Amino acid sequence: IELEVFVHGALCIAYSGRCLLSGYANHRDPNQGTCTNSCRWDYKTVEAEETPEGIYKPTDVVAGESIQVAPPAASATRAAEMGNGQRHPLADKVYMLEEKNRPGEHTAITEDEHGTYIMNSKDLRAVEHVGRLIDIGVDCLKIEGRTKSHYYVARVTQSYRQAIDAAERGEQFNPALLGELENLANRGYTDGFFERHHTHEYQNYIDSHSKSRQQSFVGEILSYDEQSGIAEVEVKNRFCVGDRLQLVTPGGNEDIVVEEMEDQYGKRIEAALGSGYFVKMRLPESATQQGLLAKYI
Repeated sequence: IELEVFVHGALCIAYSGRCLLSGYANHRDPNQGTCTNSCRWDYKTVEAEETPEGIYKPTDVVAGESIQVAPPAASATRAAEMGNGQRHPLADKVYMLEEKNRPGEHTAITEDEHGTYIMNSKDLRAVEHVGRLIDIGVDCLKIEGRTKSHYYVARVTQSYRQAIDAAERGEQFNPALLGELENLANRGYTDGFFERHHTHEYQNYIDSHSKSRQQSFVGEILSYDEQSGIAEVEVKNRFCVGDRLQLVTPGGNEDIVVEEMEDQYGKRIEAALGSGYFVKMRLPESATQQGLLAKYI
């Protein structure tokens, strides 16, 4: 039996593909590949209480009713199972969530010793564990790519390919690969259950969307003339003469500086304005038709 391990990408709080949030809130089923990432929407918490009928309602809705909520008691000193931190007493209270675009609609949410299952997770990055996975006989490493750009998939695959090759040669892990992956759009990284962590290290409490940290995908090479060294580039995001770019190819990466470029009509220009534009520019011999260009931010 071949063994596959998921090593990089969005880390679903639920069993991957089994989350009901997206289907419930937006009628798009994660199990069919159409997840709307409902766990990453903008929510605010509202204190709630349980009525005598066993119904959870926001505290300000239960007007005039005196409802006694049992104190957390022993749970206040119970250690969380993930990490070594003590469980916060307020974690045993009942809260409701209100989504930014659905005012007045409240959903009850509770947290147990394992955590909360609706909130935002950091992205999984396990490139530093590739050597261990090879040692235990893993046959395939799975990388999220279904909803990602081909630039993202190419860069991630390149980094993990290098980690695999190094591990098979018996070499130590190269920490520079962490930086390569940090350059890509992400929500912050965690290595998830490959190591034990404090609960807060799994969660992203700040960003609800991916951010490019140090690089931006700016161009894709459509053709390359080996004699003249001129490449035709489809522009993806703005870049200018004088910018430092990274040429990404299957054979490796190379830093370059944009010295000059022309538009598709042969007119010299100072800036490639963005998506929908095509430019011609001189690139090194390592450029190929499969090459991509990234700009340092």
